[in-house]
Amino acid sequence: MSGGASAIRHGQADLLSGVRVLDLSRILAGPWCSQLLADLGATVLKIERAGPGDDTRQWGPPWYTPEIASYYTCTNRGKVSLSADFKNPEHLAQIRLLASRADVVIENFKVAQLKGFGLDAESLRAANPGLIYCSISGFGQNGPLASQAGYDFALQAYTGLMRITGEPGREPQKVGVAVIDLFTGLYACNAITAALLRKGRTGEGATIDCALLDTGVALLANQAAGFLVGGKVPQSLGNAHPSIVPYQAYATADGYMVIAVGNDGQFAALAQALGQHDWIADARFATNPARVAHRDALNQVLAPILSQRPRQEWIGLLTPLGVPCTPVLGVNEIFSEPQVTERALCVSSEGSDGFPAVTTLGQPMVIDGLRPAHPLAPGPVGPEVTTYSSGQTPF
Repeated sequence: MSGGASAIRHGQADLLSGVRVLDLSRILAGPWCSQLLADLGATVLKIERAGPGDDTRQWGPPWYTPEIASYYTCTNRGKVSLSADFKNPEHLAQIRLLASRADVVIENFKVAQLKGFGLDAESLRAANPGLIYCSISGFGQNGPLASQAGYDFALQAYTGLMRITGEPGREPQKVGVAVIDLFTGLYACNAITAALLRKGRTGEGATIDCALLDTGVALLANQAAGFLVGGKVPQSLGNAHPSIVPYQAYATADGYMVIAVGNDGQFAALAQALGQHDWIADARFATNPARVAHRDALNQVLAPILSQRPRQEWIGLLTPLGVPCTPVLGVNEIFSEPQVTERALCVSSEGSDGFPAVTTLGQPMVIDGLRPAHPLAPGPVGPEVTTYSSGQTPF
């Protein structure tokens, strides 16, 4: 061990210590946001439906316990669960009381649905002007589609993300995880922490509108720039890159590897390693724009060479020369990789209420040697919100 793993500690950070978050969200985008806030030090109360709780508790297999799916564990660490029936006036009154003492409220109900319960931004901020109220929805709080429910898969299709994912000429493909949900949670957390900074200066709260639609369009990034600036409509290229060649997955004698040549110097090193010195002077391959224009011609000569030897041989040959490359690993393989174990990404959280400990993933950053990860594992659906009498809330 080089000392990296032993130097990285796990635990709840203290950056947001004292921040009180009332989480009315469920499934993924909202809970992803509130889990990050909990890991960074906030106190998070998660209000769940009385009875079944968050939908993802039943999204199995696989299962954490016979009643809770593993899906739920990925995004609900470090929260105190309380249950509520929104048809019960006493429960609604208690939620409003909690909101009056909160710094942040996160919700992902249908647009305007919470207004009928007196839990909308206008109502809660009137009682608590310093409140930061974050709404997460499918299509945003305004516009002709605002009233529609939004789902990651549907938004990957609607925003064009699926049209640039998958093999050319084949069925459009979604990304293997709910990437729009996850990024929306991150953007929401970013907006909330920025609003907390302003609140610390001025005492002013904020109303935040985060939409899966907006995130999905934003994730088009360079592909959108290619259309907006250059007028070029991007298409699916499988694992290839629209603007860089060679930059894709290649079959070797025993599996796939990725080669990600980002400049002409790296391409020259690749050519030399493969014994193809003439490629460097070939006008079709000498520069990246030329290689993009002659992508098929280069792959026709490159792919057969790479298929002749095992991927680890190629990686051992190319890495010392500065050619970016890596094996294509399975999820079952990545967690045994020395670099991953050294970085201490896996976290064991303590069980509660008789529930077992569970391994989850800590946050993907290290702050002062600490990988933020609240030690409390997800637990059962909590008691009714009215368990707490007025003046004795968990806040």
